[in-house]
Amino acid sequence: MSRFAAAVLVATGLVSPLLAAGVKIGDSAPVFKGLEGVDGKKHGLADFKKDVVVVVVTCNHCPVAVAYEDRIIAFTKKYGDKVDVVAINVNNLDADKLPRMVERSKEKGFNFAYLYDPSQQIGKELGASVTPEFYVLNKERKVVYHGAMDDKIEGPKVNYLEPAVDAALQGKMPEKTETKARGCNVKYDK
Repeated sequence: MSRFAAAVLVATGLVSPLLAAGVKIGDSAPVFKGLEGVDGKKHGLADFKKDVVVVVVTCNHCPVAVAYEDRIIAFTKKYGDKVDVVAINVNNLDADKLPRMVERSKEKGFNFAYLYDPSQQIGKELGASVTPEFYVLNKERKVVYHGAMDDKIEGPKVNYLEPAVDAALQGKMPEKTETKARGCNVKYDK
């Protein structure tokens, strides 16, 4: 892509300038630490010990993220004995700050870690652009999948996350390593 075309995409808001960077498949996951969770504790990537970690950049206010909450809960019920699921909220809107996260977690009965990163650093390092956006990390904490959980917000027919996790659990690369995540734009501070 030419520099002019890239500049036009950034100027029109179709691509965020913050996303020029971000992880690629095969990269080491960005290390995070000291993120406060809805459980009142501080968490870091090193705290999650299972062979596979699924990181979900999400938030409270986005209707798409809200629509995926039950699917993330169901995924965690199915895979939680083998996989750590870590949802990270990087938005700083009032509806997305930690007190509201705690409320939302209790309302829905989240069975996964839900962490707050007011610095937005982990979202920037991952290159997250929408909520929800999924990253599968293998045993070596390399990114082996990035994108959507499935093919449609309503009535999905193809699940992308589960085959990626199954492959990672077997020490393999998924057949499909990237898909287009759909959702509300991450609200990065200016």
